[in-house]
Amino acid sequence: GINAEYMGTFSAPKMVLLRLQKRLAASVLKCGKRKIWLDPNETSEISNANNRKSVHRLIKNGLIIQKPQVVHSRSRALRHAAARAKGRHTGYGKRKGTANARMPVKVIWIRRQRVLRRLLRKYREAKKIDRHLYHELYMKSKGNVFKNKRVLMEFIHKRKEESQRAKLVTDQAEARRAKVKAARTRKVESKAAKPAEAPAAANKK
Repeated sequence: GINAEYMGTFSAPKMVLLRLQKRLAASVLKCGKRKIWLDPNETSEISNANNRKSVHRLIKNGLIIQKPQVVHSRSRALRHAAARAKGRHTGYGKRKGTANARMPVKVIWIRRQRVLRRLLRKYREAKKIDRHLYHELYMKSKGNVFKNKRVLMEFIHKRKEESQRAKLVTDQAEARRAKVKAARTRKVESKAAKPAEAPAAANKK
């Protein structure tokens, strides 16, 4: 092996312990000890600093530096989230819970009811429907008659058209009735006037 005396002639470089300086620097800079960088070329000068004031001076001179925050990039996570928003990565293999656990039926029902009721309220305030029709449609919505907003709107339009048609028919019938009544009245009046006219004509002769 190698001679021990020969090995003794070479002395390893002496390591300077800078634990105190690192702790003081961390306290001064208000960060963790792992964030402190001590200049390896100025160990002797740094080792002399045994109080906060001297550590402050070393920080000012740039011998002690606070390391920058390690970047934890969100770019991959954001890219994945954007893909999921498009519908990628959502196949059977990616699902853990049941369909009802992932999107509860109750939540879907609540959302649908809120959409339909909001529309009914808006229509009632805008005087597009009266309170009787509002109540009828409200109860129909609760009874699961309308599966979405479009179906409800179509139903409202159809109902309004029907009511307008019925109103037109009743108006026409009423007008016809009034016309017949007026004609009948005129006829009666003319009949009553004829006997009165006959004696007057005979007197003239």
